[in-house]
Amino acid sequence: MNEPSQVQPAPATGDASTSRQREQMVQRQLVGRDITDRRVLDAMRRVPRHRFVPEQWRAEAYADRPLPIGRGQTISQPYIVALMTQLARIRPDARVLDVGTGSGYQAAVLGELCKEVLSIEIVEPLATEARQRLAALGYENIEVRAGDGYRGWIEKAPFDAIIVAAAPDHVPQPLIDQLAPDGRLLIPVGQFYQDLIVIHKRPDGTIDRRKAAPVAFVPMTGEAER
Repeated sequence: MNEPSQVQPAPATGDASTSRQREQMVQRQLVGRDITDRRVLDAMRRVPRHRFVPEQWRAEAYADRPLPIGRGQTISQPYIVALMTQLARIRPDARVLDVGTGSGYQAAVLGELCKEVLSIEIVEPLATEARQRLAALGYENIEVRAGDGYRGWIEKAPFDAIIVAAAPDHVPQPLIDQLAPDGRLLIPVGQFYQDLIVIHKRPDGTIDRRKAAPVAFVPMTGEAER
């Protein structure tokens, strides 16, 4: 049985219509597939996804697809957010690194589930907007900074989980190094065709790596390109 979250949920936002849309999203896109973690499902019910997409896309906020958020970036489809979060096995006392903040949606979902989220976004205007958005929604356990996530956030390491929302052509070693024992790294790897890779650092420090699903993310920029 999953432990109850110790994190205070974000303030209720939106009207009854968006609440119904979130419930339909959870039932059809998540429960209807292979998302079974109750804490993840409840977090997806709570986070107002429509607050994380541009105004012109809000009618599509709960559709099962990624959406543009400007500056060549996207917000991942709800199922992928839920899948990566479920595979990360987030504990209530965990410290989690979120690489590729985007609009802040994945960070918000993580913020519902764990003690502390550190989120890095390479596009500085997006980082600023996400920081303001998350603060307005009441998330006091999420810190956002602008920077290149390839090397993680060494000052805050180690992390119980790392979730990456941009695709390099290889797994950055610094992210593996910053995993705590028994931690998990979720990262899309590849160029035109990508695999979602799950890396588990066992308590003895050895590494287990497996493919979880085919995915499509924007490329990781910055040091990953070099």
